[in-house]
Amino acid sequence: MKRLFLLTFIVSLAAAIPASAQSVDASVGYSYFHFGNNGGVSQNGISGSVAFNPNRWLGFVSDFGGYHGSVGGVDMNTYTYLFGPRFSLRNPSGFTPFVQALVGGSTVTFGGGFGSTNQFAYSAGVGVDVKLLPHLALRPQVDYVGLETPGNRTNCTRASLSFVVHF
Repeated sequence: MKRLFLLTFIVSLAAAIPASAQSVDASVGYSYFHFGNNGGVSQNGISGSVAFNPNRWLGFVSDFGGYHGSVGGVDMNTYTYLFGPRFSLRNPSGFTPFVQALVGGSTVTFGGGFGSTNQFAYSAGVGVDVKLLPHLALRPQVDYVGLETPGNRTNCTRASLSFVVHF
């Protein structure tokens, strides 16, 4: 059922993106990823996104991230790939707040890749683009990320600080 939902969402997303989007933005930056609830694993890494914005308030986002930490001396890496809509409140003030809801997947590897699991992933987040130059912004962002395996949910938090280039 989740795969059917994801496939339907991706096909709808591809059909909704016009051939010439009004604008595109790309971001890359540092992310702190807390895997699990209290007592979970703190990971540091990088995340980035590309958004196609067909109008002033709607964007279609592809978001990717990789985070590294260790559990009892064993390396742990988490990789996320998420897709979905972003709703922005563009205004002339130089601050553009947004909310987004994304779905996709994640892979968690242990011990240099010797053990790994794949999960369905989803996130809900908020952020703001703070204009630095005409085509450059700074983006602080906070996201809840849920990782689902049959019978198990892992709640995660991601805090990011990225540079954004608007095309």
